[in-house]
Amino acid sequence: MKKTRNFTPALMVQGCTSDAGKSVLVAALCRILHRRGVRVAPFKSQNMALNSAVTVDGGEIGRAQALQAYAAGIAPRIDFNPVLLKPNTDQRAQVIIHGKAIADLDARAYHDYKATAMAAVLASWARLTAEFDCVIVEGAGSPAEVNLRARDIANMGFAEAVDIPVVIVGDIDRGGVLAHLSGTLDLLAPTERARVQGLVINRFRGDIGLLQPGLDWLSQHTGKPVLGVLPYLHGLFLDAEDALERHVERTGAAKLRVVAPVFPRLSNHSDLAPLRLHPEVDFRWVGASQTPPPADLVVLPGSKSVAADLAWLRAQGWEPYLQRHLRYGGKLIGLCGGYQMLGRRLHDPDGIEGSAGSSDGLGVLDCETTLAAEKQLRNVSGRLAIDDAPMTGYEIHMGVTSGPALARPAVRLDDGRADGALSEDGQVLGTYCHGLFEQPQALSALLSWAGAGEVATVDLAARREADVERLADAVEAALDRETMRRLLPGWA
Repeated sequence: MKKTRNFTPALMVQGCTSDAGKSVLVAALCRILHRRGVRVAPFKSQNMALNSAVTVDGGEIGRAQALQAYAAGIAPRIDFNPVLLKPNTDQRAQVIIHGKAIADLDARAYHDYKATAMAAVLASWARLTAEFDCVIVEGAGSPAEVNLRARDIANMGFAEAVDIPVVIVGDIDRGGVLAHLSGTLDLLAPTERARVQGLVINRFRGDIGLLQPGLDWLSQHTGKPVLGVLPYLHGLFLDAEDALERHVERTGAAKLRVVAPVFPRLSNHSDLAPLRLHPEVDFRWVGASQTPPPADLVVLPGSKSVAADLAWLRAQGWEPYLQRHLRYGGKLIGLCGGYQMLGRRLHDPDGIEGSAGSSDGLGVLDCETTLAAEKQLRNVSGRLAIDDAPMTGYEIHMGVTSGPALARPAVRLDDGRADGALSEDGQVLGTYCHGLFEQPQALSALLSWAGAGEVATVDLAARREADVERLADAVEAALDRETMRRLLPGWA
């Protein structure tokens, strides 16, 4: 692979494992530099995630990169994540290049496609380094996956191609972090190992003095400095890439019980974070082989493979549960793929999400959906049919829904369109709008509609901003100042 010399200051954060802390560390570094007046951009060459966001230039990127852009004080754009892979089975994924879906490929076919994907990555890199003062790069998975070293575009293959320094982060909360870090370095090629400027330990809680002998051993054994030990920060509200946060610390009594199924191809589960974090909501994810408990509100979230996830829902016994739930006056919301499940029929004539054909929906809304190859991507705003509450969100879907139920839309959008449906009895709401619960007025209106009555107003945007600041403060205090000044001139 031809090496491209990089003249814009840049630093790449790689991790020992998935969910080691790469995304949050990049977000923190972007905010720290942004606070210093540095024009900084995030970058992740290749991302595999079912949580995505719509960019200002009309494309789709990983949701973590949208959060990192927010931390950097800029709007998300396709160049921040030029290659996005959205798995639709265990062996195949939708490949999104520069924000647009171009194909569904299995792992071997995508491996052969990587040379083409790398050209898109380098084109985005060139644009960002020409515009910004600094770029903070996130790796994917682990650089120690030697079976993927050939044609690597996500970790050391990219770092070597553009000639940038690397730090590696490991998660001590999982246990074995010294083995993770030292073992990762042992599996790198000599030139890759030389590129590593230091190590970071994430999610530490306890007495740092008890850890110090391990830090000393790690530095001596690997020859790499430990740049910092990041504390475990409880209760951060940050948009996750894919990891599902199931629990939340709660004080006081809940006014509303809400449950949602964990689909095998669950998509954009961050939609439900406002429910999980609301102090007056008892929210529970319900996984495979778990019996859904009684609830006031059930939310069917997004899905990357709607027919397959609907079949899973039935196999798990949810259909009679939902019928009973509605019979006793409970409320039901379907978001995107969950909305498509609520109709009478689901058609996939071209086999976009699996085998071609049609299947029965849950039949609680009088509509049906036909999947189409062209994905709908747009940021939206409007007003709910419930209390005329203002809302903002985004659309990411490949289906077209029609039928009598749409005569009672769930949302009136500011662009003049109507979206979704609200059943005649007012119990069932379906919409293509992700982010339905984000706006404080919309969240309060929907919780009241679901039976909570008057609830506290929760400003999730303010919470996100406060947590990004808290994260940046903790990272800045933990990292070695002199080394960071050397690696990132803007740090000073």
